[in-house]
Amino acid sequence: MRASSLPACIGVGFKPAHFRDILAAAQPVGFVEVHAENYMGAGGPPHAQLGALCERYALSVHGVGLSIGSMRPLHRDHLMRIKMLCERYAPESFSEHLAWSSHGDIYLNDLLPLPYTQQTLTRVAQHVDEVQTALGRQMLLENPATYVRFSESTIPEVDFLTEVSSRTGCGLLLDINNVFVSAMNHGTQPLPYLDSFPLDRVKEIHLGGHDKEADDAGVPLLIDTHGSPIAEAVWTLYAHVIARTGPIATLIEWDNDVPDWSRLRAEAVAAQAILSGASRASAA
Repeated sequence: MRASSLPACIGVGFKPAHFRDILAAAQPVGFVEVHAENYMGAGGPPHAQLGALCERYALSVHGVGLSIGSMRPLHRDHLMRIKMLCERYAPESFSEHLAWSSHGDIYLNDLLPLPYTQQTLTRVAQHVDEVQTALGRQMLLENPATYVRFSESTIPEVDFLTEVSSRTGCGLLLDINNVFVSAMNHGTQPLPYLDSFPLDRVKEIHLGGHDKEADDAGVPLLIDTHGSPIAEAVWTLYAHVIARTGPIATLIEWDNDVPDWSRLRAEAVAAQAILSGASRASAA
């Protein structure tokens, strides 16, 4: 099984609007990440652009539709399309979410939470094994942003992810914005979560923005939107993690209300400064 092998540098989620800017000059990024479902066609401009990017940068493929957390079987055709994409581009990493997004023939444009029980743990591990066997590569599993909790859950989220990784050999993708969003929504603290996370299994980190809203009772609610700058609290948590781990491949996510390239580039430069500081500290 091919291991995930992204370089320990900064990456950006690729948006076609940035294509010319990225190729116009060398950029302070080492990889680009794309959503698998946007590249399942046979050709056309999306593949022409991705091919050009892969000549210059490492590639991470991020799935959003496998429904790893569903109790129903994985959609085999969808998995085979991902396999074809990975065979075509040989990405350094493939990742998916600890979530579900389909039921039967109904596909939901969302990443929905699941209860953390022994039953769902067994099913998620089976699905991860199935994906890794089909792709012939290690996959990374991402911690979710959550807005509700299930009364039937019996396993803490960190323990759930740790056990899935132990059973399957998959790596983990640590989304620090998701950690912050979930903690604020549930009235907990993000630092204890991060300090208990199996950081030795983390192969990639995501940083993104969130929006502040309110629920029907007027209680503040954070929404993981990837449509705004990274919050200062998330930068602080990221620096805390990197001080413990040293440099890890880190992606800047910005999927909605996408800014011009200069603004996204500035976020990448800020993240690189934290990574570089960790490198200097480890060398001292």
